[in-house]
Amino acid sequence: MKKNYAFGMIGLGTMGRNLLLNMADNGFNVTGYDKNPQQIELLKKEGIRTNTTGTVDIKEFVQSLKVPRAIMMLVPAGKIVDAVIEELLPLLNEGDLIIDGGNSHYNDTDKRFIELQKKNIHFFGMGISGGEKGARFGPSMMPGGDKKAYEVMKPILEAVSAKVNEEPCVTYIGPGASGHFVKMVHNGIEYALMQMIAEAYELMKVGLNMPDEEIGNQFKKWNNGKLQSYLLEITQEIFFLKEDGDKDILLNYIKDEAKAKGTGKWTSQASMDLQAVTTCIDASVAMRDLSKEKELRLAVDKIYSDATNIDIDKNEVLKDLEDAAAFTMKVIYAQGMDLMQKASQEMNYDLNLADCAKIWRGGCIIRAAFLEDIYEAYQNKPDLDNLLLDKKVSKQIKSTVNAARSIIIASVKAGIGTTVFSSALSYFDNLKTGRMPSNLIQAQRDYFGAHTYERIDKEGVFHTQWQINAQP
Repeated sequence: MKKNYAFGMIGLGTMGRNLLLNMADNGFNVTGYDKNPQQIELLKKEGIRTNTTGTVDIKEFVQSLKVPRAIMMLVPAGKIVDAVIEELLPLLNEGDLIIDGGNSHYNDTDKRFIELQKKNIHFFGMGISGGEKGARFGPSMMPGGDKKAYEVMKPILEAVSAKVNEEPCVTYIGPGASGHFVKMVHNGIEYALMQMIAEAYELMKVGLNMPDEEIGNQFKKWNNGKLQSYLLEITQEIFFLKEDGDKDILLNYIKDEAKAKGTGKWTSQASMDLQAVTTCIDASVAMRDLSKEKELRLAVDKIYSDATNIDIDKNEVLKDLEDAAAFTMKVIYAQGMDLMQKASQEMNYDLNLADCAKIWRGGCIIRAAFLEDIYEAYQNKPDLDNLLLDKKVSKQIKSTVNAARSIIIASVKAGIGTTVFSSALSYFDNLKTGRMPSNLIQAQRDYFGAHTYERIDKEGVFHTQWQINAQP
């Protein structure tokens, strides 16, 4: 192998290989490493035009890179990342750079950053979104950690990223594990948006008894309006794919058990740790878990099944459903942005939320027209306490919230679950309540556990002997 490669990729699966080919197409001299020789041959075949190559020999791989070396790992999160780093370290020099481009948990990224810093190895964690196509032709990327290391990689990353208005969908996120944290929240938002679309599908299929083609056309209509997004773009296509020999569209042959890789759960766990409220994401994680209980659901269905058609004019329901989806989508993004803001304050990430929205506008899975409004909101007021306080967004919320109420009422009457729609509305209704019933909870806590409470009419912390005082 030549010994002048500017960049090396470890892990030549779908994402790693496509990102490396993207770099080669943009004029960068790159190479790859994978233990599987078939992946090396596939890389060479697909990269024949640019002479992109690779090796199964990690020592040869490292020695072929320019010094200081720049190496990205795109391998499964967890112990494999640590194993690759351990294998690399004896072959590296001080000042070399390692990038973890996988979906690592942010706590693991923090630990790796500290350990590698002790060895004078530059390191940053970088979330990458866009899937196979995004990696090949332009993803959204969220690098965080060693800023000097990012500056070294900046020309390559900006060249291969997606572009919106000629602006690259990559930026330095912040210190430590901020890049992986922001990507985790991105994935949590993705979970909630997907569940919302699935619930809308259920309302149309079961509640309105609509044929699949009509449902697909409805999603197409939505995607041409205020709900325009990548997820709706792919959803509309799903409703028209029929495999050779099948009588029905492929969707109707797919088992209703949703898998997950854990990033949605991580988002919910982080939100609870930071005392942020992400009810829509939490609900979407719960629904994926419930979907896996297939045998239990079938057993319960035999006893309790009572789903009926929605007894309202179909056109009226569809209009309300589109508005309800727009309302729910905005609440989902608001919860995600709130979580990032709280993480920024607690973990000193110093996140620029406008920049986060900006790089999500292209390349990534959750790209949507609404991100322009989010970008504008945080540009106008970087310290905005909650996205729902923005003047433009609040007008959109006010114009769609009643439709959300109507859809949830209709779904409840029909016996159809709308967990994320309902979670969004409940969050909103509690958020706009100046006085919550939590004073009763404080009284209960003080009653059974002497946990004390505060009063609204005087300063201090109080405890009451409730049993004695409550006697008639």
